[in-house]
Amino acid sequence: MPPPRSPDDRVAADLRGFGPLGLLAILVVLAGNAIVPPLSAVLALAWARLSRTPWRALGFARPATSWARTIIVGVVAGAALKLALKAVVMPLVGADPVNQRYHFLVGNRALIPATLFALVVGAGFGEETVFRGYMFERLGRLLRTNAGAKAATLLITSVLFGLAHLTDQGVAGAEQATVTGLAFGAMYLATGTLWLPMCAHAAFDLTAYAIIYWDLERAVARLVFP
Repeated sequence: MPPPRSPDDRVAADLRGFGPLGLLAILVVLAGNAIVPPLSAVLALAWARLSRTPWRALGFARPATSWARTIIVGVVAGAALKLALKAVVMPLVGADPVNQRYHFLVGNRALIPATLFALVVGAGFGEETVFRGYMFERLGRLLRTNAGAKAATLLITSVLFGLAHLTDQGVAGAEQATVTGLAFGAMYLATGTLWLPMCAHAAFDLTAYAIIYWDLERAVARLVFP
């Protein structure tokens, strides 16, 4: 007869499962950013520790290629994705060329430090930890890891990522976030680590910020469709 599990073992197992405690943990993690970003990422890492889930299961593993290559590829891919969305995809769906929600950032030097923190730490690190690392682990454990399950996980997390931007950025922002979620999720599936999508996400948002800060939104949006 196996020895009885300690209370800590039972709590860890319940956190890894999908009973009341496991589902409550998911809701708490996802709600964290409603309080202050990147609280959700901190809660996801705390969940990993309490549930005895190794951080590498959330994507915190060494990249297969060099760090330099990972960073360079991520930065180039993220910047290119933003430019492609701004100049081609969003005009095709009739999006406003100007992001009215963040137009106040144009030339606003006082907000540069806070904005950079929000984009690099809150979005690049925080959102990737939650929507790719944590949610892929949770859905992977629930749906398994065959090709169909991975495709479903990619779609579900991308839709959730889009919905998370709906209140703040409207329908156009949610559409853009869904597309970027698909791209970042595909990067995560291809590499098995968060570092490439983190770099790409940060570069994507920094490119968007640069376009807004220097008041280039209309010009970029009309590069392909004047």
